[in-house]
Amino acid sequence: MKTTANKITIARVILIPVFLILAYAGQSLAALIVYIIACLSDMADGYIARHYNQITNFGKFMDPLADKVLVLAAMCFFVENGQMPGWTVVIVLFREFAVSGLRLIAVEQQRVIAAAWSGKIKTACTMIGLCAMLAFPTLAIVSTVSTWIIVLTTLYSGIEYFYVNRDVFKNAD
Repeated sequence: MKTTANKITIARVILIPVFLILAYAGQSLAALIVYIIACLSDMADGYIARHYNQITNFGKFMDPLADKVLVLAAMCFFVENGQMPGWTVVIVLFREFAVSGLRLIAVEQQRVIAAAWSGKIKTACTMIGLCAMLAFPTLAIVSTVSTWIIVLTTLYSGIEYFYVNRDVFKNAD
């Protein structure tokens, strides 16, 4: 757990409450800066883990969890502020639970379902959209466009995961 990549992941987890405190305190610019740092740390820890052979079981578990909690924390803040409809969070959560369930079934079959490009694009679009909403909190068009991009990329990537891996269910008991 003492790898550089894992330390960066832990720092991202620590930044989540810092982001929320700043966002709820009305410190929009500071919250945006912390959120951007947290998002960039996701790219950094992934690069370091792969490039310097620092891939660990802790990192495999904590990195995607930190990403999801960071994104969901921001989305919940926007729902509470009326910038995003609550059903958006339900769609994102449903996709995450469904893909996690698919991966669990695949593991029972000694299969690993790797992250697809559509999932990476979904994550990037979501993080960028949420940054835009933080940067322009009073522009309803930014919130609307960001929300729809998040929903569409989430649905597309979720459907793609299930379509590409549909044979997992043929072998499931």
